[in-house]
Amino acid sequence: MISGLWAASATPVQADGSVDHAAFANHAHRLLVRGCDGLVLFGTSGEGPSFSIAQRLAAVEFVLRSGVAAEQLAVGTGCPAVVDTIAMTRACLALGITRAMILPPFYFAGAPDAGIEDAFAEVIDGVADQRLSACLYHIPQVSGVGVPAAVLGRLRARYGAVVAGVKDSTGDFDSFLAFRREAPDAAVLVGAEVLIARALAQGGAGTICGMANLVPGLVRRMFDGTEAQRDMEAACTQVTNIPMMKAVLAAMEDEPIWRRMRPPLRSADETEAKRAASVLARLEG
Repeated sequence: MISGLWAASATPVQADGSVDHAAFANHAHRLLVRGCDGLVLFGTSGEGPSFSIAQRLAAVEFVLRSGVAAEQLAVGTGCPAVVDTIAMTRACLALGITRAMILPPFYFAGAPDAGIEDAFAEVIDGVADQRLSACLYHIPQVSGVGVPAAVLGRLRARYGAVVAGVKDSTGDFDSFLAFRREAPDAAVLVGAEVLIARALAQGGAGTICGMANLVPGLVRRMFDGTEAQRDMEAACTQVTNIPMMKAVLAAMEDEPIWRRMRPPLRSADETEAKRAASVLARLEG
């Protein structure tokens, strides 16, 4: 299971739209040195669906060759087509990465719960590898298709530890509690940093979050109780979307490549990002 503080790693983009492998690996090492327990590559913060399977796998291989251990990584493998999700998940397992964060097939908003369950079951059956530790990914406000709590419960009962848990990125604490009720022995992680302390108190496993790219020390302080709550709330008001997150990262690390986005996203205002970076640097301490 994924547990503790995992960064939803951002992805540096070159002028031709490809991944800058060296900057990607350097950032991975930087996050681990700064206290992250692990990294999720090519999730939402990493603009995962904007890259092809081949692009994602090539970048993941480079990170592994740079010295990051496979057990410190998870990869976003969800695709609109189930067969592509199976192929990418199997490819990650072949690299030794057993943890996958898997979106339900997106695009067909309004798909029935049973259909979403069928899709996840087809992925697990198609991968057919007991090493798999699948973290289902619930972010319906972005993907358009969510993971019903009851579906997690049924899949956990059906497949056991292969369905390791869920990342709930709704920012809705009632949603987190519903996952805990339906699958009490599964790992439920939050994406909203402001919910970390509350979630841990209710049996949550930790977080996979974007703010760890910027203020991993502040995120870590959320694990110690609620003392950092006010600072985290202030930090989150500065960074409200992925372009701003990357622009702030560019300012904080003096690495301009982070400002570049894959379409359809566009770069955030540089002046505003520098102002936000100053605020975050103070909150990080």
